[in-house]
Amino acid sequence: MLHTLVTLEGNAKASVWTEPMWGLSMALVMPYLSVFMLALGLRDEQIGLLATIGMVSQMVFGLLSGVITDKLGRRWTTALFDVAAWVIPSLIWMVAQNFWFFLLASLINGTWQVTQNSWDCLLVEDADRKQLTKIYSLVRVAADCSAFFAPIAAVLVHSLGLEHAVRILFANAAVIMMAKIIILFHWSTETRTGRTRMEATRGVPIWRSLAEYRGVFGIILRSRGSLFALAIMALVAAVSLINSTFWSVAVTGHLGVPDALLPLFPMVRSVLSIVLFFTVIPKLTAALDLKRPTLWGFGVFLVGQLLLVAIPAPGAGGSPSALVYAMLAGTLIFDSFGAGMAFMLSESLVALHVDEAERSRIMAIQRMAVMLVAAPFGWIGGWLSGMGRTYPFVLTSVLLVVGIVLAALAWVPTHADGSAHPHVDAGMEGAAS
Repeated sequence: MLHTLVTLEGNAKASVWTEPMWGLSMALVMPYLSVFMLALGLRDEQIGLLATIGMVSQMVFGLLSGVITDKLGRRWTTALFDVAAWVIPSLIWMVAQNFWFFLLASLINGTWQVTQNSWDCLLVEDADRKQLTKIYSLVRVAADCSAFFAPIAAVLVHSLGLEHAVRILFANAAVIMMAKIIILFHWSTETRTGRTRMEATRGVPIWRSLAEYRGVFGIILRSRGSLFALAIMALVAAVSLINSTFWSVAVTGHLGVPDALLPLFPMVRSVLSIVLFFTVIPKLTAALDLKRPTLWGFGVFLVGQLLLVAIPAPGAGGSPSALVYAMLAGTLIFDSFGAGMAFMLSESLVALHVDEAERSRIMAIQRMAVMLVAAPFGWIGGWLSGMGRTYPFVLTSVLLVVGIVLAALAWVPTHADGSAHPHVDAGMEGAAS
């Protein structure tokens, strides 16, 4: 991991080395977003509805992401849509007063699916395929660097109260993200594939490029590997959506943990994740076969979710006991390993199975499909949370069981060593020929 970090070159280096700024900005405040909504009077059902609306917005922009990325290029698309997806919504969240502010921010924030596509292409298109799992591991570690700054958020919340502190944190997020966008744009260059696609789409109307998606759909449907990676990513997206939206709600509303302590939990999770990514996880992912690591990731994540459901709530008005904090610590340990593995492997599987010549458009369709599958789980999670704050995590446990069964019974190998085309099924080879 350290060798990969210091030997990265080009766009991979620019992307990985600027990623800690995400931890200094958005990752520092996003854990508060749901409880911030509650503090302003929103209900659990409204929070879940906003999560679903956000996913629908992501689905629309996810479909357009391939066309936009090919036409503008990886570098310009990343810069422009990072501003749209993070800087502008942060300013809206900073001044939010009611449901409608959050609705507007959620709709605009959905544009992050465009920059996710272009940034992924910028990250991996000129990189060595043998380094992909390590590169995505470094991305996860970089994002987890927010852990070292979480005490700042805790002090702000304790000193100023939740609402005022979160508004300050969103202002900080807008400034730091703008700096990250400028630095990445300055350090990066357009990828080889990006230049080819820009030339191929020059003068081609967007509607015609969208019409060409029919052929791209065929490539995906004929590739067992792409379909398998798509299913894994959809499950991870649904579980992540529920956790990011309702974990803080469950910890504060069900277990009675004070708001000021909320940043400490992602801090602990991030520190554990960084340690695991430099110790255990590289050993598990060293082999070319990623099936066993995927099963380990889903399995450990499942244990963490079930443990959260099992934590006993204190009595009415009571404070959390030492047992509650001990079980929460156990949940964080399992989640830091399981969620980190699930994120890294789902992204790696998509990158390893995708057709390189059509990477941006295939990933656009895949991300649209992922959002289409995951979107209802925001509303479902809100509905379940309204009945019981731990119920959403019963649902995530079921989804993780589905992931374990899928990985165990329907695994499609990858050629991660770069010795052959990443698609190993005959359908894809036939399509290519």
